[in-house]
Amino acid sequence: MVLIYVGIDVAKDKHDCCILGDSGTCLRESFSFSNDKEGFSKLIAAISAVSGKSADSSQIRTGLEATGHYSANLVAFLRSSGFQPVVFNPLRVKLYRQAISLRRTKTDKADAKCIAGILMSEVSSPVTVSYQIQELKSLTRHRHRLVAICSRSKVSMSRMVDLLFPELPSLGLRTGQASTLALMAELPGADMIAACRIDRLTNILRYASKGRYGREKAEAIKSMAKNSIARTSKALSLELSQVIEQIRFFKRQIAFLDRQIAAMVAEINTPLLTIPGIGFRTAAVILAEIGDIRRFKKPDQLQAFAGLDPSTYQSGKFNAANTPMVKHGSTYLRWSLMQAARLCSIHCRDFRNYMEHKIAQGKHYFVALGHLSKKLIRVIFHMLYTNEVFVSMAA
Repeated sequence: MVLIYVGIDVAKDKHDCCILGDSGTCLRESFSFSNDKEGFSKLIAAISAVSGKSADSSQIRTGLEATGHYSANLVAFLRSSGFQPVVFNPLRVKLYRQAISLRRTKTDKADAKCIAGILMSEVSSPVTVSYQIQELKSLTRHRHRLVAICSRSKVSMSRMVDLLFPELPSLGLRTGQASTLALMAELPGADMIAACRIDRLTNILRYASKGRYGREKAEAIKSMAKNSIARTSKALSLELSQVIEQIRFFKRQIAFLDRQIAAMVAEINTPLLTIPGIGFRTAAVILAEIGDIRRFKKPDQLQAFAGLDPSTYQSGKFNAANTPMVKHGSTYLRWSLMQAARLCSIHCRDFRNYMEHKIAQGKHYFVALGHLSKKLIRVIFHMLYTNEVFVSMAA
């Protein structure tokens, strides 16, 4: 039987804690402890002081808000100390605080007591995530951030190409393409391309495109460069060269991460890879964000966690027909499920038939894609629970 409830409000440099008894009595008023080894020892000492030597970890429930990386070390410490901490959605804590009081009181100490109250008032599942999944989550989120930075660099490159050689995209060379990167890194400006020898220009394009482009493409580019309206700027040319160097660096980093992620997904041996359209990158994000599938009792809970729940608005006789998704869950999981649904609708006949059925009902493409992502959630939930591979039902 649980006797003690420990609520912790997490911050960057210090945390606040409140300890309640099984009847709601305050066993220890809210106190602060630092985010270091000394502070963590203070927390354990406070729990031991109110629980006594006879109590074991099964009689003590600990809980805290999800606060990104600030709570990671504390959660790991609690788990290593024999506790099973429950991590709450901050929105859940906010709504609970508003429900128990009409006052607009928002302090760290009040939040700690509020979290202890939630632990006492409802049944919540503790965090049970394997080390392998934690590592996979770190890698996939790191990759997401690198891709975002690389994308911003490509936008900068596109802006500078518009100034230094605006006619280039009309020849079919896209920003970020290997041929474009090689060309503009060597010759960052229409004036330089126009003055370049045709054999050198041909070699740059042929090597970067792996033989796709040759002398004909080089002559077309050189001819257009001679008639370009581009301005000449040493400063912009230097900036373009450095931005291209950044893009190449990020591409190498992302490729290296992909190999690491692929190796980890292969080691996990997930059945998700048997779904046509889901590759190792998408499967990695789904696995990392879901964590332990056993903490969800039914697919609807997983759907809510992904933030794909439709909102509902009803008042009197009015019932809103078109309502947006709630989007309160994991952004990464929601993005990966929508991407997976789109790819599955292309590569898997079962999902393609379902998508076409929804569109035939008059639904917009993205509305139909939302319905397909919810169907995919049910399939993924079943596959992870049973560890069964995907079996196509389409003839």
